[in-house]
Amino acid sequence: MTTLTEHQIPGTTTPTTRPEPASSGDRTPSDTDRGPAMRVEGRRGDRYGEILTPEALAFLADLHEAFAGRRHDLLVARQRRRADIAGGTDPDFLASTRPVRDDTGWSVAGAGPGLEDRRVEITGPTDPKMAINALNSGAKVWLADAEDASSPTWRNVIEGQLALHDAIRGTLAFTSEAGKDYALRSSTLTDLPTIVFRPRGWHLAEKHLRYVDRAGTTMAASASLVDAGLYLFHNATELIARGRGPYLYLPKLEGHREARLWNDIFCWVQARLGIERGTIRATVLVETLPAAFEMDEILYELREHCAGLNAGRWDYLFSIIKAFRTRGDSYVLPDRDQLTMTVPFMRAYTELLVQTCHKRGAHAIGGMSAFIPDRRRPDITATAMQKVHADKRREAGDGFDGTWVAHPDLIPAAQEEFDAVLGDRPHQVSRQRDDVTVGQHELLDIGSARRQGATVTAGGCARTSPSACGTSSPGCGAWVRRRSTTSWRTPPRPRSRGRRSGSGSLPGPGRSAACGSRATGSSRCSRRSWTTCPGRRGTGWRTPRRCSVRWRSPRSSRPS
Repeated sequence: MTTLTEHQIPGTTTPTTRPEPASSGDRTPSDTDRGPAMRVEGRRGDRYGEILTPEALAFLADLHEAFAGRRHDLLVARQRRRADIAGGTDPDFLASTRPVRDDTGWSVAGAGPGLEDRRVEITGPTDPKMAINALNSGAKVWLADAEDASSPTWRNVIEGQLALHDAIRGTLAFTSEAGKDYALRSSTLTDLPTIVFRPRGWHLAEKHLRYVDRAGTTMAASASLVDAGLYLFHNATELIARGRGPYLYLPKLEGHREARLWNDIFCWVQARLGIERGTIRATVLVETLPAAFEMDEILYELREHCAGLNAGRWDYLFSIIKAFRTRGDSYVLPDRDQLTMTVPFMRAYTELLVQTCHKRGAHAIGGMSAFIPDRRRPDITATAMQKVHADKRREAGDGFDGTWVAHPDLIPAAQEEFDAVLGDRPHQVSRQRDDVTVGQHELLDIGSARRQGATVTAGGCARTSPSACGTSSPGCGAWVRRRSTTSWRTPPRPRSRGRRSGSGSLPGPGRSAACGSRATGSSRCSRRSWTTCPGRRGTGWRTPRRCSVRWRSPRSSRPS
């Protein structure tokens, strides 16, 4: 049998040869004089200087110098892969990495202190109020989310880091505008849920920080490197001293080479901060279609630092939509409320995740239930609780070691179902799912949901479209309005410069019912950006492409 270090995924370095950071003594005086540097272009608020210290900015600059180029290359590779799929190439398991998948002799590092029992994890943004609520919730783990749950404004980014800094040291407190005080139930970190921080994905930039390289070229900083870099720089040593560790959730990965980059970053950070190699632990969200075909490889690349994988079900569905949006009717997903985790292609994805994790000694964490209780509506709450119980009962029965909830009121329901299966055990990694056989066909059988009776209806489209635009969904709307999804802050809504069509008015000739803009010689709105197109009114986002709103011809009842 081949040994752990003999596998060579193309381009891989072995653990004994991974790059280490260069010390300041390796630089020539001219190199040191010329950079690199990190320039702050966002406003300086109260206490921002505690996060944006000269040392932290120098750390970020060196982090970008070491890894920003590789990040760029991986993003280019993503675009090529998407073009291949759009051209008709189906994702598949890589032939070049088959030796890694077939070898049963390697495993991952596993759980760090405080991650042994993850049966219920609560997710939420990092603003002070929500951080305190999460840490007081009674969950086993708090996913401190700087990604999907937080609108990436400069204020949210830096004040979220401040809240984490204070929470780890037991000093976090908050007073609302109404005068209500919030405080941690304990200042001892080990008495609270274990903190796992989720930075933003590789594809996002942090425009309020500019990286200046040695040649003087400037570019927007990587949001991933900024979020993870600041968190680890300020808190890694403190977390270890307080009986926990620096733990991260890694979002939106699309393959093992992106996991390899994270592993090299962890090695670099640990050497730079003087902490033991292997101290950082990462849990990877499998929430893109390409990643589903590289679970073993992702675990292998991160084996020194990996704790588990998570089934990010909703982003996984979005990834399927994005990948196959040009493939025709057979790839159209049914109504969202009929797209449950029991449809065959989603069940194949989750069962393969559990089997892969347990084979490698990693935790398998279940996904988020899309059911939220309403304390003012007992009937809605009762229905939501029934669905949550059923969802978590299925996950625990399938072999997952823990699950996510988005609201404290759902913790008892999720814990009850996992307690029934786990009992006093912290997890069920020992349960090997040898009965699972999943291949390319099972993962790509998108039409299986509709063959089982799920349907595409006008009502489903009507319910989905407002949520996608943020006009009726409280979470999406709050995110678009620059708040955390459940934040206490209420900044002003972004203005639109476009003019609005009359409410309920019919479109005139050559106009779109959605945005009222005249289509000049084509079936698409001629407005050049979302902020100037009334059809995208209030989103506050810009795009270099033309508005995607289609118009209805006055001479035909069929959309063009």
